[in-house]
Amino acid sequence: MPDEPTDYDYKELLRNEGLNRFDTARSRAFWREMINLLRGKSAELLSFEDIRTRLRLRQESYKGLQEVPLDKIVGSVGRYRDFTRDFLPKKNEMKDRWSRVYAEASGFQGLPPIELYKIGDAYFVRDGNHRVSVARQLGAKTIEAHVTELPTRVEFTPGMSQEEIDLAAAYAAFLEETGLDETRPHHVSIRLSEPSRYNDLLGHVYLHQRIMELQEGREVLLKEAAANWYDSVYRPAITLIRKHHIMENIDDRTEGDLYLWLVDHLREVREKYGEEAKTRKFSDALVDFLHQHGLPIPRDLFTERDDAVSITDTQAMEMLKDEGDDDEN
Repeated sequence: MPDEPTDYDYKELLRNEGLNRFDTARSRAFWREMINLLRGKSAELLSFEDIRTRLRLRQESYKGLQEVPLDKIVGSVGRYRDFTRDFLPKKNEMKDRWSRVYAEASGFQGLPPIELYKIGDAYFVRDGNHRVSVARQLGAKTIEAHVTELPTRVEFTPGMSQEEIDLAAAYAAFLEETGLDETRPHHVSIRLSEPSRYNDLLGHVYLHQRIMELQEGREVLLKEAAANWYDSVYRPAITLIRKHHIMENIDDRTEGDLYLWLVDHLREVREKYGEEAKTRKFSDALVDFLHQHGLPIPRDLFTERDDAVSITDTQAMEMLKDEGDDDEN
Protein backbone atom coordinates (compact mmCIF):
# COMPACT_ATOMS: atom_id res chain seq x y z
CA MET A 1 0.00 0.00 0.00
CA PRO A 2 1.54 3.34 -1.08
CA ASP A 3 2.43 5.87 1.57
CA GLU A 4 0.06 8.80 2.15
CA PRO A 5 1.41 12.02 0.58
CA THR A 6 3.09 14.23 3.15
CA ASP A 7 2.79 17.97 3.57
CA TYR A 8 6.24 18.23 2.01
CA ASP A 9 5.09 16.26 -1.03
CA TYR A 10 2.09 18.54 -1.43
CA LYS A 11 4.24 21.68 -1.24
CA GLU A 12 6.71 20.21 -3.73
CA LEU A 13 3.87 19.41 -6.10
CA LEU A 14 2.63 22.99 -5.90
CA ARG A 15 6.14 24.33 -6.42
CA ASN A 16 6.63 22.21 -9.54
CA GLU A 17 3.30 23.44 -10.81
CA GLY A 18 4.52 26.96 -10.10
CA LEU A 19 7.65 26.36 -12.15
CA ASN A 20 5.53 25.32 -15.11
CA ARG A 21 3.19 28.27 -14.69
CA PHE A 22 6.18 30.61 -14.55
CA ASP A 23 7.50 29.27 -17.86
CA THR A 24 4.12 29.95 -19.44
CA ALA A 25 3.92 33.44 -17.95
CA ARG A 26 7.52 34.21 -18.96
CA SER A 27 6.80 33.14 -22.55
CA ARG A 28 3.73 35.37 -22.65
CA ALA A 29 5.80 38.26 -21.32
CA PHE A 30 8.36 37.78 -24.09
CA TRP A 31 5.76 37.89 -26.85
CA ARG A 32 3.95 40.79 -25.19
CA GLU A 33 7.19 42.77 -25.24
CA MET A 34 7.84 41.90 -28.88
CA ILE A 35 4.35 42.98 -29.94
CA ASN A 36 4.60 46.26 -28.02
CA LEU A 37 8.06 46.88 -29.45
CA LEU A 38 6.69 46.56 -32.98
CA ARG A 39 3.85 48.90 -32.07
CA GLY A 40 6.23 51.42 -30.53
CA LYS A 41 4.62 51.13 -27.10
CA SER A 42 6.12 50.45 -23.70
CA ALA A 43 5.17 47.20 -21.97
CA GLU A 44 6.72 48.25 -18.66
CA LEU A 45 4.97 49.11 -15.45
CA LEU A 46 4.93 52.74 -14.39
CA SER A 47 7.58 53.99 -12.00
CA PHE A 48 6.06 55.22 -8.74
CA GLU A 49 8.92 57.66 -8.11
CA ASP A 50 8.60 59.11 -11.61
CA ILE A 51 4.85 59.65 -11.27
CA ARG A 52 5.17 61.07 -7.75
CA THR A 53 7.78 63.57 -8.90
CA ARG A 54 5.96 64.61 -12.07
CA LEU A 55 2.60 65.06 -10.34
CA ARG A 56 4.23 67.02 -7.48
CA LEU A 57 2.96 64.64 -4.78
CA ARG A 58 4.21 65.21 -1.24
CA GLN A 59 1.60 64.19 1.31
CA GLU A 60 0.45 60.67 2.09
CA SER A 61 -1.97 59.00 4.49
CA TYR A 62 -2.65 55.39 5.44
CA LYS A 63 -6.12 54.18 4.38
CA GLY A 64 -6.13 50.75 5.98
CA LEU A 65 -6.53 47.19 4.73
CA GLN A 66 -8.61 46.97 1.54
CA GLU A 67 -9.57 44.68 -1.32
CA VAL A 68 -8.03 46.28 -4.39
CA PRO A 69 -8.88 45.38 -8.01
CA LEU A 70 -5.80 43.85 -9.60
CA ASP A 71 -6.36 45.61 -12.91
CA LYS A 72 -5.96 48.98 -11.15
CA ILE A 73 -2.38 48.19 -10.10
CA VAL A 74 -0.29 49.90 -12.79
CA GLY A 75 3.18 50.36 -11.36
CA SER A 76 5.82 49.61 -8.75
CA VAL A 77 8.12 51.47 -6.40
CA GLY A 78 11.34 49.72 -7.35
CA ARG A 79 10.66 46.76 -9.65
CA TYR A 80 8.74 48.37 -12.50
CA ARG A 81 11.28 47.00 -15.00
CA ASP A 82 10.87 43.40 -13.81
CA PHE A 83 7.28 42.94 -15.00
CA THR A 84 5.12 43.85 -17.98
CA ARG A 85 2.12 46.18 -17.64
CA ASP A 86 -0.04 43.19 -16.72
CA PHE A 87 2.56 41.85 -14.27
CA LEU A 88 4.01 39.04 -16.37
CA PRO A 89 7.58 38.23 -15.21
CA LYS A 90 10.32 39.50 -17.55
CA LYS A 91 13.43 37.83 -16.07
CA ASN A 92 14.31 34.14 -15.85
CA GLU A 93 16.13 34.81 -12.57
CA MET A 94 12.73 35.36 -10.94
CA LYS A 95 11.67 31.75 -11.50
CA ASP A 96 12.54 30.27 -8.11
CA ARG A 97 10.96 33.02 -6.04
CA TRP A 98 7.91 33.27 -8.31
CA SER A 99 7.24 29.53 -8.07
CA ARG A 100 7.55 29.60 -4.26
CA VAL A 101 5.04 32.45 -4.09
CA TYR A 102 2.79 30.45 -6.41
CA ALA A 103 2.98 27.43 -4.11
CA GLU A 104 2.15 29.60 -1.11
CA ALA A 105 -0.79 31.24 -2.93
CA SER A 106 -2.17 27.84 -3.95
CA GLY A 107 -1.85 26.39 -0.45
CA PHE A 108 -4.30 26.42 2.42
CA GLN A 109 -3.12 29.67 4.03
CA GLY A 110 -2.88 31.81 0.90
CA LEU A 111 -0.87 34.99 0.52
CA PRO A 112 -0.35 37.71 3.14
CA PRO A 113 -1.56 41.24 2.24
CA ILE A 114 0.63 43.34 -0.02
CA GLU A 115 1.42 47.05 0.40
CA LEU A 116 0.24 49.62 -2.15
CA TYR A 117 0.43 53.34 -2.83
CA LYS A 118 -2.71 54.90 -4.31
CA ILE A 119 -2.58 57.87 -6.71
CA GLY A 120 -5.93 58.95 -8.07
CA ASP A 121 -7.68 55.75 -9.09
CA ALA A 122 -4.45 53.79 -9.72
CA TYR A 123 -2.17 51.77 -7.44
CA PHE A 124 1.58 51.13 -7.22
CA VAL A 125 3.21 48.17 -5.46
CA ARG A 126 5.30 49.10 -2.46
CA ASP A 127 5.81 45.47 -1.42
CA GLY A 128 4.43 42.34 -3.06
CA ASN A 129 5.18 42.47 -6.80
CA HIS A 130 5.48 38.67 -7.09
CA ARG A 131 2.21 38.20 -5.20
CA VAL A 132 0.42 40.50 -7.65
CA SER A 133 1.93 38.61 -10.59
CA VAL A 134 0.93 35.21 -9.22
CA ALA A 135 -2.55 36.38 -8.23
CA ARG A 136 -3.19 37.57 -11.77
CA GLN A 137 -2.00 34.26 -13.20
CA LEU A 138 -4.36 32.45 -10.85
CA GLY A 139 -7.26 34.49 -12.23
CA ALA A 140 -7.95 36.53 -9.10
CA LYS A 141 -9.83 39.81 -9.53
CA THR A 142 -8.79 41.50 -6.30
CA ILE A 143 -6.00 41.33 -3.75
CA GLU A 144 -5.83 42.30 -0.06
CA ALA A 145 -3.54 45.25 0.53
CA HIS A 146 -2.47 47.87 3.03
CA VAL A 147 -3.13 51.12 1.13
CA THR A 148 -1.37 54.46 1.54
CA GLU A 149 -2.86 57.29 -0.52
CA LEU A 150 -1.05 60.27 -2.04
CA PRO A 151 -3.59 63.02 -2.83
CA THR A 152 -3.22 64.43 -6.35
CA ARG A 153 -4.35 67.70 -7.90
CA VAL A 154 -5.10 66.06 -11.23
CA GLU A 155 -7.00 63.04 -12.49
CA PHE A 156 -4.92 59.88 -12.65
CA THR A 157 -6.45 56.59 -13.78
CA PRO A 158 -5.31 53.12 -14.89
CA GLY A 159 -4.76 52.76 -18.62
CA MET A 160 -3.55 56.31 -19.22
CA SER A 161 -1.25 56.63 -22.22
CA GLN A 162 2.14 58.31 -21.97
CA GLU A 163 0.69 61.36 -23.72
CA GLU A 164 -2.09 61.57 -21.14
CA ILE A 165 0.43 61.26 -18.31
CA ASP A 166 2.50 64.07 -19.85
CA LEU A 167 -0.62 66.25 -19.94
CA ALA A 168 -1.46 65.41 -16.32
CA ALA A 169 2.09 66.30 -15.25
CA ALA A 170 1.97 69.63 -17.10
CA TYR A 171 -1.40 70.46 -15.55
CA ALA A 172 -0.12 69.54 -12.08
CA ALA A 173 2.80 71.94 -12.56
CA PHE A 174 0.38 74.69 -13.66
CA LEU A 175 -1.80 74.16 -10.59
CA GLU A 176 1.16 74.12 -8.22
CA GLU A 177 2.43 77.39 -9.69
CA THR A 178 -0.93 79.18 -9.66
CA GLY A 179 -2.53 77.56 -6.61
CA LEU A 180 -5.82 77.51 -8.50
CA ASP A 181 -6.85 74.21 -6.94
CA GLU A 182 -6.52 75.86 -3.51
CA THR A 183 -8.14 79.24 -4.19
CA ARG A 184 -10.78 77.77 -6.51
CA PRO A 185 -11.10 74.13 -5.37
CA HIS A 186 -14.20 73.58 -7.53
CA HIS A 187 -12.79 75.18 -10.67
CA VAL A 188 -13.58 73.77 -14.09
CA SER A 189 -10.76 71.40 -15.03
CA ILE A 190 -8.52 73.10 -17.60
CA ARG A 191 -7.74 70.48 -20.22
CA LEU A 192 -5.35 71.15 -23.09
CA SER A 193 -4.32 68.84 -25.91
CA GLU A 194 -0.58 69.67 -25.74
CA PRO A 195 1.53 69.79 -22.53
CA SER A 196 3.56 72.79 -23.72
CA ARG A 197 0.42 74.93 -23.93
CA TYR A 198 0.15 75.00 -20.14
CA ASN A 199 3.19 77.27 -20.23
CA ASP A 200 1.26 79.56 -22.58
CA LEU A 201 -1.64 79.53 -20.14
CA LEU A 202 0.71 80.36 -17.28
CA GLY A 203 1.97 83.28 -19.34
CA HIS A 204 -1.60 84.61 -19.47
CA VAL A 205 -1.78 84.46 -15.68
CA TYR A 206 1.52 86.32 -15.28
CA LEU A 207 0.26 88.95 -17.71
CA HIS A 208 -2.96 89.28 -15.75
CA GLN A 209 -0.93 89.66 -12.56
CA ARG A 210 1.05 92.55 -14.05
CA ILE A 211 -2.06 94.29 -15.32
CA MET A 212 -3.67 94.00 -11.87
CA GLU A 213 -0.58 95.53 -10.28
CA LEU A 214 -0.63 98.45 -12.73
CA GLN A 215 -4.36 99.03 -12.27
CA GLU A 216 -4.37 98.72 -8.48
CA GLY A 217 -0.97 100.24 -7.74
CA ARG A 218 0.15 97.42 -5.43
CA GLU A 219 1.93 94.09 -5.44
CA VAL A 220 -0.37 91.23 -6.38
CA LEU A 221 0.54 87.67 -5.46
CA LEU A 222 0.39 85.13 -8.28
CA LYS A 223 -2.28 83.02 -6.52
CA GLU A 224 -4.52 86.07 -6.18
CA ALA A 225 -3.97 86.99 -9.83
CA ALA A 226 -4.68 83.42 -10.95
CA ALA A 227 -7.98 83.37 -9.05
CA ASN A 228 -8.97 86.73 -10.52
CA TRP A 229 -7.97 85.60 -14.03
CA TYR A 230 -10.06 82.47 -13.64
CA ASP A 231 -13.11 84.41 -12.39
CA SER A 232 -12.99 87.35 -14.80
CA VAL A 233 -11.45 85.87 -17.95
CA TYR A 234 -11.24 82.09 -18.22
CA ARG A 235 -14.53 81.01 -16.63
CA PRO A 236 -16.66 83.56 -18.54
CA ALA A 237 -15.05 82.40 -21.80
CA ILE A 238 -15.79 78.74 -21.01
CA THR A 239 -19.35 79.64 -19.95
CA LEU A 240 -19.83 81.32 -23.32
CA ILE A 241 -18.44 78.30 -25.17
CA ARG A 242 -20.79 75.96 -23.31
CA LYS A 243 -23.79 78.24 -23.62
CA HIS A 244 -23.63 78.04 -27.42
CA HIS A 245 -22.56 74.36 -27.53
CA ILE A 246 -19.45 75.17 -29.54
CA MET A 247 -17.58 71.97 -28.67
CA GLU A 248 -20.28 69.73 -30.15
CA ASN A 249 -18.74 70.21 -33.60
CA ILE A 250 -15.08 70.04 -32.52
CA ASP A 251 -13.54 66.59 -31.96
CA ASP A 252 -9.78 67.10 -31.74
CA ARG A 253 -9.58 70.08 -29.36
CA THR A 254 -10.61 70.96 -25.82
CA GLU A 255 -12.33 73.96 -24.25
CA GLY A 256 -8.93 75.10 -23.02
CA ASP A 257 -7.50 74.88 -26.54
CA LEU A 258 -10.35 77.01 -27.85
CA TYR A 259 -9.82 79.58 -25.10
CA LEU A 260 -6.16 79.92 -26.13
CA TRP A 261 -7.19 80.27 -29.78
CA LEU A 262 -9.61 83.05 -28.89
CA VAL A 263 -6.97 84.98 -26.93
CA ASP A 264 -4.42 84.56 -29.72
CA HIS A 265 -7.01 85.73 -32.25
CA LEU A 266 -7.84 88.83 -30.23
CA ARG A 267 -4.15 89.66 -30.12
CA GLU A 268 -3.73 89.17 -33.88
CA VAL A 269 -6.73 91.37 -34.64
CA ARG A 270 -5.47 94.12 -32.37
CA GLU A 271 -1.97 93.95 -33.84
CA LYS A 272 -3.42 94.24 -37.35
CA TYR A 273 -6.05 96.93 -36.77
CA GLY A 274 -4.91 98.65 -33.58
CA GLU A 275 -7.51 100.77 -31.80
CA GLU A 276 -9.78 100.48 -34.83
CA ALA A 277 -10.25 96.76 -34.28
CA LYS A 278 -13.89 95.85 -33.93
CA THR A 279 -13.25 92.46 -32.37
CA ARG A 280 -12.98 93.11 -28.64
CA LYS A 281 -14.77 90.27 -26.85
CA PHE A 282 -14.77 86.51 -26.79
CA SER A 283 -18.18 86.36 -28.48
CA ASP A 284 -16.76 88.23 -31.49
CA ALA A 285 -13.74 85.94 -31.58
CA LEU A 286 -16.02 82.88 -31.39
CA VAL A 287 -17.90 84.08 -34.46
CA ASP A 288 -14.59 84.42 -36.29
CA PHE A 289 -13.50 80.94 -35.20
CA LEU A 290 -16.69 79.28 -36.40
CA HIS A 291 -16.57 81.19 -39.68
CA GLN A 292 -12.93 80.27 -40.34
CA HIS A 293 -13.62 76.60 -39.68
CA GLY A 294 -16.82 76.44 -41.71
CA LEU A 295 -18.94 75.61 -38.67
CA PRO A 296 -22.51 76.76 -38.05
CA ILE A 297 -22.78 80.04 -36.13
CA PRO A 298 -25.60 80.26 -33.56
CA ARG A 299 -27.75 83.32 -34.21
CA ASP A 300 -27.70 84.35 -30.57
CA LEU A 301 -23.91 84.62 -30.68
CA PHE A 302 -24.16 87.76 -32.84
CA THR A 303 -26.14 89.55 -30.15
CA GLU A 304 -24.27 88.11 -27.16
CA ARG A 305 -23.46 90.75 -24.55
CA ASP A 306 -20.59 89.05 -22.81
CA ASP A 307 -18.52 91.23 -20.55
CA ALA A 308 -15.39 89.08 -20.67
CA VAL A 309 -12.64 91.04 -22.38
CA SER A 310 -9.18 89.54 -22.66
CA ILE A 311 -6.21 91.85 -22.27
CA THR A 312 -3.78 90.83 -24.99
CA ASP A 313 -0.03 91.01 -24.61
CA THR A 314 0.01 93.86 -27.17
CA GLN A 315 -2.29 95.92 -24.94
CA ALA A 316 -0.22 95.00 -21.91
CA MET A 317 2.96 96.23 -23.56
CA GLU A 318 1.21 99.50 -24.34
CA MET A 319 0.09 99.81 -20.72
CA LEU A 320 3.59 99.03 -19.48
CA LYS A 321 5.01 101.62 -21.87
CA ASP A 322 2.54 104.22 -20.65
CA GLU A 323 3.45 103.38 -17.06
CA GLY A 324 7.12 103.82 -17.88
CA ASP A 325 6.46 107.18 -19.51
CA ASP A 326 4.54 108.31 -16.43
CA ASP A 327 7.44 107.29 -14.18
CA GLU A 328 9.86 109.37 -16.26
CA ASN A 329 7.63 112.42 -16.00
